[in-house]
Amino acid sequence: MNNKGILVVVSGFSGAGKGTVMKELLKRYDNYALSVSVTTRLPRPGEEDGREYFFRTKEEFEQLIREDALIEYARYVDNYYGTPRSYVEQKLAEGKDVILEIEIQGAMKVKERNPETLLVFVTPPTVEELKRRLEGRGTEEADVIASRMSRAAEEAEGMDAYDYVLVNDDLEECVERMHEIIQSEHFRMNRNTDFIRQIKEESRAFII
Repeated sequence: MNNKGILVVVSGFSGAGKGTVMKELLKRYDNYALSVSVTTRLPRPGEEDGREYFFRTKEEFEQLIREDALIEYARYVDNYYGTPRSYVEQKLAEGKDVILEIEIQGAMKVKERNPETLLVFVTPPTVEELKRRLEGRGTEEADVIASRMSRAAEEAEGMDAYDYVLVNDDLEECVERMHEIIQSEHFRMNRNTDFIRQIKEESRAFII
């Protein structure tokens, strides 16, 4: 079987709980690697450089673009977000399933360049619940929340471009479903063409 890792893109509305789901997934299973994105936004309380994100200036980010050091990048609510290339390629070669938690623009770029990428969209059960979660953070002004809700309406239009939709209502169930989805992908026929070819060739010796 193919031992190479799978590239998984996880997107979803701001406030859908993507980060919480990813942290819990990595805590439970050791076969995943979460790619840390680069961003120009300011850190939220408790966030550390190199853990949640690599926090960089606009000038530093644009230098990474010029160096082609990012798999993808996108602009979202006046800030850049991007995925470092070297870390992802290294972990996939090691057999780790690499998860990119990125916005829909970046997800489409990754899928275009890497057609075998698995796309998963995380959403709360309702839009009202999404608004409640954003307000419950207590870290953003009303105009920022309004901007994120407006952005969510735009993102909802692109949901059907994803392979799976994952409703984050119960964290325990959501994490286990995410794990099952990713692991089942390892057994897709198109991910195991070399193994299938080998079985075909070996079985021909028994043709009567």
